[in-house]
Amino acid sequence: MPKSRGREGAKQRARRTSEIAPTTQKIPSNPSWFVPVMCALMIVGVLWVATFYVTSGQWPIGSIRYWNLGIGMGMIMAGFMMATRWR
Repeated sequence: MPKSRGREGAKQRARRTSEIAPTTQKIPSNPSWFVPVMCALMIVGVLWVATFYVTSGQWPIGSIRYWNLGIGMGMIMAGFMMATRWR
């Protein structure tokens, strides 16, 4: 009875695909300060906007009025932009 060549063929195919497969480079991780800064930006941004609304525009900086919303939203957006780069 002839021998089956199925296993030998599978081994050869595995060797060929490993030779063809590209080598992946290790992606460097973020520095240790990255996640705390990201979280802090988002939390401070939310608190900035909430403080502006709760105090009817008197705080955090009363003289710039609705630009306080821009500052708070800018901090939130910066935090989310950092979240997209988190590894």
